[in-house]
Formats: sequence, C-alpha cells, structure tokens
Amino acid sequence: MEKLVIEGGKSLKGEVYISGSKNSALPIMAATLLTDEPCTLVNVPALRDTKTMGKLLVSLGKKVEFKDNTVVISNSEKISHIAEYDLVSTMRGSFCVLGPLLAKLNKAKVSLPGGCVIGVRPVDIHLKGLKALGAKIDIENGYVLAHCKQLKGTQIYLGGIFGSSVLATANILMAAVLAQGKTYIESAACEPEIEDLANMLIAMGADIQGHGSPRIVVKGVKKLRGVKYRVIPDRIEAGTYILLAAVTNSDITIKNAEYSHLFSLIDALAQVGIKVKKTKTGMKIIKKHKLQPVSLTTLPYPGFPTDLQAQFLTLMAMTPGVSVITEKVYPDRFIHIAELNRMGANIRREGANSIVQGVKSLIGAPVMASDLRASAALVMAGLAAKGKTEIHRIYHLERGYESLDEKLLALGAKVYREDN
Repeated sequence: MEKLVIEGGKSLKGEVYISGSKNSALPIMAATLLTDEPCTLVNVPALRDTKTMGKLLVSLGKKVEFKDNTVVISNSEKISHIAEYDLVSTMRGSFCVLGPLLAKLNKAKVSLPGGCVIGVRPVDIHLKGLKALGAKIDIENGYVLAHCKQLKGTQIYLGGIFGSSVLATANILMAAVLAQGKTYIESAACEPEIEDLANMLIAMGADIQGHGSPRIVVKGVKKLRGVKYRVIPDRIEAGTYILLAAVTNSDITIKNAEYSHLFSLIDALAQVGIKVKKTKTGMKIIKKHKLQPVSLTTLPYPGFPTDLQAQFLTLMAMTPGVSVITEKVYPDRFIHIAELNRMGANIRREGANSIVQGVKSLIGAPVMASDLRASAALVMAGLAAKGKTEIHRIYHLERGYESLDEKLLALGAKVYREDN
C-alpha cells in the first residue's frame, strides 16, 4: 500500500483543469440501464469509483469500454436484475442501479450498501419513493428485493431528517421516467448533479420538468433511446483547488469549472477575505493579507456543500481568530479533526460543531486518511505545513480526484508516492 509524501510550506502557481463530476457520472452511468441502445458518455473522470460502476454494469450484462475520459456502454447480453454485494458494498453510489433496474425489468435484487466512516446513511427514503411508485419491497439477507407489474406515477415526498437526498432523488427520478403516468417528486435534491442526470435522461427521450428545483415533474414514457452526453465539471474538485490556493497563498487559475455551481463557497470565502474572480475559462483566486474567521453551516444545495467542509475547516485552522463549522448533512463527518490536530491545528468538536482556533502555521506529520474529502483536506494541510507530511491510505483520494499527483506537480508542489 502506498503513502503520499508532501514537502510543504511553499506557494504554488499555474493552471489546473477540472475533471468531470464523479457525483454526476455515477448515476448517469447507471441510467444507461434504462435503454437497450448504446450510450457514449464524455468527460467521465478516470477514477476508482467510475471503474467500479463500470464493473457493476458489466456484471449486470452491459459492455463497458473506457477510453481516456469517454465511456461507451452497450448491451452485451440479457440484462440481469441482480447487483451483487461484492461490488455494491465497495461504493455507496452503486445503489443507484436499483431505480433503473426496477423500471426497466420490473424487478431488482440489489445489495444494501452498508455504512461508512462518515456515519450511517440509510436507504429508507429510496425505498419509500419506490414503494409509492407501486413497487413491492422486501429486505432479505442484506439485499433489497423489489418487484412490480408496472410502476405508476404518483406524488412522492423525499425529504429526510437531514434534508433532501441526492442519491434517493436520482433513484426515484430514473424509476419514474418509465413509469405509467405523471410523477411529482417533492423535496427533490437541487444539486447540479441531479440537474445533469435529468438533462441526460431528457436527451434520451424522457419528459422531465423542474429539475434543479425542489419539485420535479416526470411524465413517463414507454422507451428511452441511446445518447451521447457530456458530464458537467466536478464542482467539489474545483472547490478543493480554490481552497488549496487560499490555504497555500498560491496564484492558481481554475479552468473548466462552473462558477454558478459554487456560489455558497464563493460567498463564504468573501467573508473570510478571499475573492474568487470569474474568468472566461474558469476562476481565479485573489487573497487579502489578513483573513477573518467565520461561522459556517453545511446544508443541501444551494447551501454550503458537506463535501467541502473538511477542506474549508483546514483553511480556518490557519485563519486567525475563532471559527465555528456546523455539519448538518452528516453530523459525524469530523474524523479529520484528530489528524489536523496532529499537524498543530487547534480544533475541538462539540456535537455537530467544530470550534476552530486559528494557528499561525501547521507542522508536517504522519497522518491517516479516513475518507475521500478528509484525504483532500490532509493534502491541503500538508502543502501548507512546514516540513514533511506523510498521508497514509491514499486509495481514498483515487476515488474522487483524477490525476491528483500530476496536477499538483504541474503547480510546482513537491509530492511523491512511497511504499509503506
């Protein structure tokens, strides 16, 4: 197993090109189960997670061809309705095959995805929505068993105790496009990734309105066709590099990123004293000499993304004064605090809040990555810290950041891999 070694304490400079969105690509790949015709997906990031979804689709009977950042998906044999534990258990996003399998085959057997280090994320909202569409669902031996004669449109409320669910919205949306009649999805997730999925489904022949808002209306169609579709840029990767530029006081230009997808981050940074300027091809970061602490709460889109909480917390760890970061999407998502404190940060957790007392500098140390976004936060901290940082379990990074080493090296960072 490899570790990432970072020699920090220096500013970076250059351009970084943002890859396609992982969180868009996964449900979009799953949506190809809804058609028997070939689909070509462009701007798909070459990541461990997208490769896992490809393997899952192959196990279901699809032919999947990756070439650079283009994926061609077609039928190779009769599509199976069974998504096995070995693949679904490795990536929670795999659970989004449930909706399209049920809609296409009128039956599905999909392994429950299990928990993860950032807390239990139940699938009850997914099942509630599919039951409302007419599916009969049982859970046996760790699998969701769903079947129906024909899904039928209805009115569905998808709100949960922590707000809307992106994956549940994707599952219900994909199921509804082949259902009989109209489906009204209330309290739908508004994330750009849901809008992207809906736009792809529309290109395949679906009838969808209201995507990008809390109320999506779907009129079922009998059949969907193949499509060529380009995945949107990854707003979380873009946000990570923006925060990296801020924490290392670097002159970095972000290319191929959607400014409109990052308003909550841009507003939060403005309060800190950092301006994100829109350019013709992306964004550029302008940092003031004196930064200000802030209070921030993560919320479903268009609120501040939970997937940027760890990275923003790292910036606050080096900002003078006291900041308070409240996590309202996944309240247990603070495992990175202990690792940042190993590097000299002064952070304490109080329930769903982290209280951050800014320090002048961080010091390099051996640290352990716990999840994808925590890993990115530790990379940021390592690049800003004095001395050498060793990040273990870097396989987490490979799930969501394409060519991270190469992109950092191109910006002038001193990073390299070593065997443990």
